[in-house]
Amino acid sequence: MAAALVAAAVVAAGLGPTPAAAEPAASPSPPGAVAEPAGYRGPPYRAPVPSTLSGAEVLTTDAARALWQRKAATFVDTLPTPRRPDKLPEGTLWRPQPRADIPGSVWLANTGYDRLSSDMEAYFAAALAQITGGDPSAPLVFYCLAECWMSWNAAKRALAAGYDNVRWYPQGTDGWAAAGLPLEPRHPYELAP
Repeated sequence: MAAALVAAAVVAAGLGPTPAAAEPAASPSPPGAVAEPAGYRGPPYRAPVPSTLSGAEVLTTDAARALWQRKAATFVDTLPTPRRPDKLPEGTLWRPQPRADIPGSVWLANTGYDRLSSDMEAYFAAALAQITGGDPSAPLVFYCLAECWMSWNAAKRALAAGYDNVRWYPQGTDGWAAAGLPLEPRHPYELAP
């Protein structure tokens, strides 16, 4: 139910995701070649990213793996949910591509856009409060795919909401898988009643 509400809110706000499969794979940019924007970054979301995020620690795959192995942080996936292609003929069976992410993660789908509807802002705030037990110092690691602004935006949004132990893993599931680390199926996070 909550997943449907989340998807409907995004579509209603005109912020529907571009399916990740339709986006060209981004090639890695040289470190420091991209400056941090003052606000949140808009489309295209699959593009070179900065090597920094003010107020957050930027993690390498080795550093992310160490936190994950120690269960020392909550990993937050921010990849958008796949959208049914607009031009599919009526009656065509469509199944969204399943999401595989870092084991034990929470998938806060659609929270990495530059602009969020008020419903999506409320979902993001409530989800963070639930997964951290209301502790703004709880360690959080935001990720998506490599060269994807969604995780950068969501991590910046968490910092703006007062979370002070934010980490950003810019290589995301691409870097994780390339290192031979496990992935597992995930569904978007549903708020507890």
